[in-house]
Amino acid sequence: MAASLDIPIERELIRTIIERDGIIGCTGAFSREWVAALREDVDAAFEEARSREGGAVGRGPHRYYVELHPEALRGFVDLVDHPWVRAVCETVLGPDYTIVEVGFDVPFAGAVNQPWHRDFPSPRETVEERRLTSLAFNVTCVDTAEDMGPFEVALGTHWDPGTGFDHGMFPDKSQYPHFEERAVRKYPQMGDISARSALTVHRGTRNESQLARPVLVLGVDAPGAGNDDKHDLAVTRRFWESLPERVRAHLRCPVVDELTPITQKHTIEGLVMGEA
Repeated sequence: MAASLDIPIERELIRTIIERDGIIGCTGAFSREWVAALREDVDAAFEEARSREGGAVGRGPHRYYVELHPEALRGFVDLVDHPWVRAVCETVLGPDYTIVEVGFDVPFAGAVNQPWHRDFPSPRETVEERRLTSLAFNVTCVDTAEDMGPFEVALGTHWDPGTGFDHGMFPDKSQYPHFEERAVRKYPQMGDISARSALTVHRGTRNESQLARPVLVLGVDAPGAGNDDKHDLAVTRRFWESLPERVRAHLRCPVVDELTPITQKHTIEGLVMGEA
């Protein structure tokens, strides 16, 4: 295991921070060597995805998203079985959570500010019951600097009902001051990991450097959340048999003889042009 197992895990603190801010971080979860191997896998997957139609989708100018099958990452088990990741999932989503998405986002040099957005409309459980049904974990592949287009998140906005949001995801520009007042930029370093509600309003910012800033994404659902219909995860029988039972219990995807490259389903049209 590449994780730092002495990381303190306080479940009530996890719940408090996510319910308050919509995002929480864990520094030093992995070694820099582990992240370097992750970057190699991400770079290889990006080259493969760019070679075929629908393999990489635009999330704004010079910004791409690619979805992966789990076994494309040598560190997949390290990631999903990390004690902090498991603790966050169990605390927020309950013990029967499901891994529904593995992918990465890459803003290259020239990427512009994205419009403020959430990843999908707020579900009934959140609006009416104040209950979160999904989480997105992010692992940076680089040390994030100010000029590299850091992730910007409007704290606490996961509880906003989204009334008037275009497609339930994009607030009108007249509402931007509400999010800018709550905005915090994040500067994770190699080895850090974060978890957030995908409903927390956020955006990628302008990458003024000459460096790409790839970030791994792990999507997790509570029972019945339904986000798995946006994704096409699968594993081979050989890979499935190699997984610990504790990981299998949260990976309810097809087990196949041969993998089919993923054509991305979760295209977010409102991000394609960037902020006007």
